[in-house]
Order: sequence, then structure tokens, then C-alpha cells
Amino acid sequence: MRLITGYWATGIVGTASTYALFTHIEDGARTVDALAARAGISVRGAQALLDGLVSLELLELRAGEYRNTEEAAAFLVDHRPTSLTGFAKVKMGHMGSLVDLPDVVREGAPLTTSVVEVADNPHWEALVQALAAQSVAVAEVAADALGLAGAGEFSVLDIGGGSGIYSATWLGLNPAARSTQLDWAPINNIARRLLAERGVGDRVDHIDGDLHTTELGEAAYDYVVYSNIAHQEGPEDNMALFAKVKKALKPGGTLVISDYVVDDDRGGPRFALQFASEMLLKSRHGSTWRRADYHAWLTKTGYEEITFQPTPSPTTLIFAR
Repeated sequence: MRLITGYWATGIVGTASTYALFTHIEDGARTVDALAARAGISVRGAQALLDGLVSLELLELRAGEYRNTEEAAAFLVDHRPTSLTGFAKVKMGHMGSLVDLPDVVREGAPLTTSVVEVADNPHWEALVQALAAQSVAVAEVAADALGLAGAGEFSVLDIGGGSGIYSATWLGLNPAARSTQLDWAPINNIARRLLAERGVGDRVDHIDGDLHTTELGEAAYDYVVYSNIAHQEGPEDNMALFAKVKKALKPGGTLVISDYVVDDDRGGPRFALQFASEMLLKSRHGSTWRRADYHAWLTKTGYEEITFQPTPSPTTLIFAR
């Protein structure tokens, strides 16, 4: 029953995020009446949402007052770098697409033009910003593993960089670094605004183009980032990209891949296994790929040193040299 009614969790968290309930609680509104007034919703609606959030272990009720749990305070309060409220609202809007899953499973592909292949899709404005929050910790782990804060001058190419969160994080740690983002023009326009807000926009260049056809140059970058892209690509496209990146890296340079990676026996992790259905709905060739897949693709395209590193999120980092 919990699994069959799992969509209620998406709806409750997405709706609570829409009305900023976690933020209002953090700011001191902790009773039903106070939260209803602060959020501009009915008392009856507020009570139903609060009951649901307690059931999801995101709120605790103490002496008639609601408080955020530690996880809710860390990840569901607006305007914090790691806030996932934007992502919660985006995913609530995606619930309707699941009704197509039986037909998509039968056909093996989306029923209409796949979302991830359309540059001028209004879907990107909300999604790239929502994804940024879940990438903050991953970008920080990568920066620490690579020792970027004390690395002096270095250059980064962020392929399909979206919000520019890797550039924002890495350049924020190192004032001597520069970055270039390759993405579709509408997404680069979003990134320019967000990077300017973070104070690093003057050190980021942008290439408007498609990652499949744009030339990357030769021996031009110390690091190349390929984050949350491999899952929407098939094996041949990923290998073609890895080969281009190998030429674009300076000697000793590193390709940093960030994605949801499946164990070789396909026994886990749970999030990566479930995300394969998302790619079935939204891409023609994508999936969540095994460690063995990445290792084989990277080896075939000239990389010799390949390491995998977990992060405090569903994402795995892969470093290839």
C-alpha cells in the first residue's frame, strides 16, 4: 500500500514546497493557524499538509507546534544552496506523464518528441535551477577530491552545464580559475544570469551549441565536466563524446562524470535503478548505466586511470584520466 500510494509523497512535498511551509516553520510560524495565515491557505488544507509531512518524517509535532526535521531544515527551506523545493515542485508537475509508462514500456521509447532533445522547451527554465541544488554537494566533493581550491590557474569545460553550478562552485573556491560552458543557447542564457548572481559570471565563457556536433578543440582544458548527461545518451553517443573530450584535455587532464550509476549486478542503488524509467519516458536511447559500462566506454576511448567515488547524494562521481 505504501508503494502503490507513493505518489502522495510527491504531491504532499511538492504542495508544501509551493506554499513554502518548511520556510515558514523555520521562520517561526509553527502552529496550524499561524502557518495557514502565513502561507495564505485554508486551515483545513494546512492541517492535511502538516499531517502528511509528519507521516513522511519531514516534520515533528511537539506540544502543538510543528518543527522541521534535520533533513527538512537542510534540504527543504527556500533560498538555501541545497534547497530541493524547486525540484519537488518540478517533479509534482511530472506526475501526469506516468500514465504513459505502460505504453512507453511496450514501445521502448517516448510516445512524442523526447523532452531531453528539445532546446527551446520551457521545461528547462525550472529544471536546470531545480537540479542545481542537488549538484552543490557533488560539485564540492569533486572539488575536494581534485584539490581545486589550491590548484592555481586551471581551465574547465562544462558540457551541458545547465545552471552552471559546477562553474559557480569551482570558481568560487579558486579565483584564478576560468570556465567555459557548452549548452543550448536558451540554457546558457539561464546560466549567465545565475552565474552573475553568484559573482563569477565574468570568468565563464559560453558556447551555444549541441554537444554531439560542437568541436571541443585540442589540449585546451585541464578539466572537463559531464554531469547528469550520460543517462540521457546511448552507449555510442557517450563513447563519441568521451573520445572528443580526450582530445580536448590537456596532458594529465581529468574528465569528471557525475551521474546516477548502477551496480554491475543491477542490484542497486535504488535511486539509479528507478531513474531508468524516467529515461525511458523522456529519452530515445538513455538509461542509467552500470559501472562496467562506464569503465568499458572510457577504456575504449583512451582513458587509463578510472576511479569511482560516492557522494552524499544519489550521484556517483567518475574521474577519468
